[in-house]
Amino acid sequence: MEELLLELEEKMEKTMAALDRDYQAIRAGRANPKVLDRITVDYYGTLTPIQQMAAVSVPEGRILQIQPWDASTLKEIEKAIQTSDIGINPQNDGRVIRLIFPQLTEERRKDIVKEISKRAEDAKVSVRAHRRDAVDKAKLMKKNSEITEDDLAGLEKKIQNVTDKYCKEADDLANKKEKEIMEI
Repeated sequence: MEELLLELEEKMEKTMAALDRDYQAIRAGRANPKVLDRITVDYYGTLTPIQQMAAVSVPEGRILQIQPWDASTLKEIEKAIQTSDIGINPQNDGRVIRLIFPQLTEERRKDIVKEISKRAEDAKVSVRAHRRDAVDKAKLMKKNSEITEDDLAGLEKKIQNVTDKYCKEADDLANKKEKEIMEI
């Protein structure tokens, strides 16, 4: 029984970690190197993350600077950023690439908040799917006479408590990110 709960917690924790990574990659008007996490560059036939090819820094609040270790990769990095979905045009001066994050408009902030809510709901759906799987396993244990009816009831209650905890965590992460977006 305990291993079932531990496995459930582990799966739900991974869901929350994925949600947190998603939120960190959301462009929020401030320069955040995390927006580059999902962008890869074709580097001699291998898809390579930008952070492994260049020094990424934030010289000012809304400017992200990318300085490749190999200057010949500047064009490929620029092209990868342009074809990504971050919505910022890179500025290449021949040595470094600068990404200048525009101030967010009220309309864009509201769109971002909607996206944040949608991702939180997706995470909660995933958490509930993990709950359903755990309950199914618990019922199978009861059917196989591994646990009693009372054990099953107690286990289902514990599973629901874990589910509620992680759904609340998803809401808390969403509220924190929404507040961050609206304060910029």
